[in-house]
Amino acid sequence: MRTSRIALSAGLTLSLALVAGCAGGASDDTASEDETIFIGSLYEPTNLSNTQGGGQGVTEALTGNVYEGLYRLADDGEIEPLLAEDAEVSDDGLTYTITLREGVTFHSGDPLTSADVRSSVEAVTADDSVSARKSSFEVISDIATPDDRTVVFTLSERSISFLYNLSYVWIVNDAAGDITDSEDGTGPYTLDEWQKGSTLALARWDDYWGEPAKNAEAVYTYFTDATAQNNALLSGEIDVITTIQSPDALAQFEGDDEYVVSEGTSTTKELLAFNDRVAPFDDALVRKAVYSAIDTSQLLESIWGDYGTLIGSMVPPTDPWYEDLTGVNPYDPDLSRELLAEAGYADGFTFTLDTPSYDPHPVVAEFLQSQLAEVGITVEINTISADEWYTKVFQEQDFEATLQEHVNDRDVVWYGNPDFYWGYDDADVQQWVAEAEQAETTDEQTALLTQVNEKIAEDAASVWLYLYPQIVVASSDLSGYPVNGLNSQFFAYDIVKS
Repeated sequence: MRTSRIALSAGLTLSLALVAGCAGGASDDTASEDETIFIGSLYEPTNLSNTQGGGQGVTEALTGNVYEGLYRLADDGEIEPLLAEDAEVSDDGLTYTITLREGVTFHSGDPLTSADVRSSVEAVTADDSVSARKSSFEVISDIATPDDRTVVFTLSERSISFLYNLSYVWIVNDAAGDITDSEDGTGPYTLDEWQKGSTLALARWDDYWGEPAKNAEAVYTYFTDATAQNNALLSGEIDVITTIQSPDALAQFEGDDEYVVSEGTSTTKELLAFNDRVAPFDDALVRKAVYSAIDTSQLLESIWGDYGTLIGSMVPPTDPWYEDLTGVNPYDPDLSRELLAEAGYADGFTFTLDTPSYDPHPVVAEFLQSQLAEVGITVEINTISADEWYTKVFQEQDFEATLQEHVNDRDVVWYGNPDFYWGYDDADVQQWVAEAEQAETTDEQTALLTQVNEKIAEDAASVWLYLYPQIVVASSDLSGYPVNGLNSQFFAYDIVKS
C-alpha cells in the first residue's frame, strides 16, 4: 500500500487559528531552578484518571506535566508531535503508521513501547471509560504493534481529526494498573503528593527525555471559592491563578505593579443545557422561547463587565467553522411569549435548574430565574456540587436543565451524539458530523460543521450564554506561564520566578 507523509502543522491538517503565547515573554533561564511554583485553582481533580471522571482539574494539573500524548495541543493552538517521532498515512486515509520517539521512559523506569500506546488508547475506548473523547475513536478497527517503536492504527473509515484526537490520549505505562490515586507517565514531573482538598504537588523528574522543567516543583493549591483564591495571591500564598472566575476580582490587581493581568484566547462556553429528551424541552419552540427570554448581553456584562464574548452557538471564533449566529435567537420577551403560546404553554411552566455550586453558576442561575419569570416560566434552582453534577447530570442524565461550562475547542460535534448528556437528536446533524469527520479536505469539513453550527442554533439545542474570557493573574516576578488554557491545560514546566 502506498503511503504519504502527513504534515504535523495545524495549518495543514487542523486549520486551527489561535494566536497566543506565554505571558511575560520568554522565561528567564537565569532564574533559580530550585523554586517551587504555587498555582491557584478552583478545579481539584476528583481522581487522577482522565478516563474515570477525574474532571477538568485532572486535565489542568496532569496533562503535559505528568502525562504526555503522541501529540500535544500547544498553548498557541498548534498540534505538535510529542511522543510520536513520525507518522505516515495511507492514500485511502485508513491506515496511520506512527513511529515512537526513542529513549523515552516512564517514571517507574520502564521504557515506552508500542504496547503502552495500544493499552492507553484501549483505556479510552473501554466499556467503563467516561472519556469525553471515547466516541471519537470508534473508527479504530485495529491497533497493531509490529515492533516496540511502531503503532499501526487501522480505521474503519476516514477520520480527518484522528491526530488531533490523539492529543487527548495520555500514554500510560500498561503495567501501571489503577491510576485514580497514582501515576506512571512520561512527563517532566512526577506526582509528589496529593493532599485531597488542599494541594497536588508535582516534582521535577530529572530523567525526563526532553528539556527538564525550569522549576523544581509545581504545587496546585485548591480553593472552594474565588475570593479565598484571590486573597491567597494577594498574600503571596500562591504565585498565579489559572483562570479568574469574576471580573470583580480584577480591581485588586489591575494597576498594581506587583501583578500582571493577562487575557488569553478562550474556548470555554457557559451553557444553559436542556435535557432535550424530556418535556417541555423536547420541543424546539420551547427551547427557542427560553432563549429569547434571556438578555445574554446584560448577563455577560453583569458577570464579566467588559470581558467575554457573546456567541450564538457552540462554536467559538477560534474554530474554523465559526460564524456569528447571535441573531438567530434574539432577546425578545414578546417573541418568547408567542413561542410559548404556540407550543401550548401560554401560561408558562416550571422546571428545575441543576446548578453547580461554584462561581459563576449560582449568580447565572439567579439571573435566569429572574428573566424567565417575566415570561411566566418558573425556575427552581437546585444547587449541587461538581461531583453530584457529574453523577446526576452527566452519567445518569437525571435532570431537566443545567448550567455548565464546556472548555474544549471543536466540541460542536457532540451535538451529533444523541447519547450525550443533553440528548439532542437530529438525523441531519448526525449525518453532517459523520461526513465532516470522513472529509478528505479541511474545506469539506468546515462546510459541513458550519451546517451543524447553523442547525443547532436554529433548534436552540442549548442556550449558549457567553464565551468566557480567559484571564490569568500572576505575580509580576513570574514568567513562562500559559495564558490561553486551551481545553483546561496549564503547562507548568516553563514557569520561573525572576
